[in-house]
Order: sequence, then structure tokens, then C-alpha cells
Amino acid sequence: MDAKQAGQLDFSLPHDVVELPSRGIFYKTKKKSLKVGYLTANDENILANARKNGGQNIIQSLLRSKIYESEIKPEDLLTGDVEAILIFLRNTSFGPEYTFEVTDDDGKKFETTVTIDELNIRKSEFQPNEDGTFTTILPKTGHTVKLRPTTFGDNVELEKMEEAYPVGLVAPTVTWRLNKLIVEVNGDNSPETISSLIQNLPIMDSKYIRNFIDINEPKLDLSREVFTPSGKRKKVLVSFGVDFFRPFFS
Repeated sequence: MDAKQAGQLDFSLPHDVVELPSRGIFYKTKKKSLKVGYLTANDENILANARKNGGQNIIQSLLRSKIYESEIKPEDLLTGDVEAILIFLRNTSFGPEYTFEVTDDDGKKFETTVTIDELNIRKSEFQPNEDGTFTTILPKTGHTVKLRPTTFGDNVELEKMEEAYPVGLVAPTVTWRLNKLIVEVNGDNSPETISSLIQNLPIMDSKYIRNFIDINEPKLDLSREVFTPSGKRKKVLVSFGVDFFRPFFS
């Protein structure tokens, strides 16, 4: 039996409860928090292996092994909830200070350290529907659409589709993402109607949809202000990946 299975059976494994930025309103379970296990010595194997492979699948591996909830699939979690879990795992292992590399305005790279102990949730202007979707009217065409934030699984799938696209051709990433975001048009949720809308969608409406979701999906405020070597202030964003857990390799 692995750690995840034991945790789901409520065995006495080290864990804590992580509050979700989404408050669970986008999920069928409506869970506002999840049991998440602490990183252990065994997890060093996952991280070290990910390091050798360029960091591929590190987030998937950690989520699958550390979320102690049998009814929750990591792939169904929203980006903000995944970020909260990853920050919990890192903070409880290494503390809140995070050192990473930043590129200055002159192109030179430098290391900076920020703290990630305060997890402020960005406030949304619109409240979602009971089913976890947003309803809005497109400014150019006037269509009423229902939108849903993309999940962690959606984003992994989109990344794989882009990687598999023929070299030398421009992948239709905007179209792919819109197909994930739009779930209904004027009361019609058929794939044919949604596909037809996307193919003929004016750029103004396309940008509106992406901006609407970016503003209103529950996310953590990961922006931090740092000083460059020249003494200027610069706003940076905390990013995730194998380097996020770099203290394991120091």
C-alpha cells in the first residue's frame, strides 16, 4: 500500500488540511479543503528523478501521491488550488523563502529571494453559477456564453497537444483553449455549436473570454516586488516546476 492509499484510509500519516482558493464551488464534491500529506524522504526520489528528466511530470507525481482524498482527482483541480497545494508542500518542507532566477530589463540574470507565506487570493468581480460556470455576454457578437475555468488536467493536455504539433507549424493554441473554456452558447451546449462559434469568433470576443476567465477564476496573487542589481523595483511572478523544490538538490 502506498502513501496515498494509506492517507485515504485515514492512517496516521503526517498531513494537514489545505484550504482551497476555489472554496470548492467549482467541484461536485464542494470540498473547501483537502487533506495533503507532507513531503517525506521517499518523495526525494520523485524530485530527484524529475530533476534528471528536466522536471517533467513532477507536479502530477506530487499531486497524485500527496492528496489524501479518494474522491478527488488532481487533474480536476483548478490552477489556483494546485498552486495552494504546491506552496503548502514547499513551505512545510523548506520554509517560506524562495530563491529563483530573474531576468533584468537589460537582459542580465540575477537571483532574488521572496517569501511565499502570505497567500492572498485574488478577488473576482463575478460570482460563478451553481454548476461552477460563469455566464457573460460577448461585447462584439452579443452572444450569451457559459464559461468554465480550465483545470490542471486541461492545461497538461493543452501542453502535450502543443508539443506534439508538427515542427514549423503554428499550433492553434487559442482555438484549443477556447474550446476548453466555452461550455454553452445561447443555451446550446452542443459541440457543433460551440465549434462553429469559435471558428467565427471576432478577436475582440476571443480576448474578452480569456481576460474574463483570467480575472475571475480563483487564483493566488503570486506577484512579488523585488529590487534589481541596479536598484530598480521589478514585479515578478512566482513560477512552479522542478526548481520550485530546488532545496532538495542543494
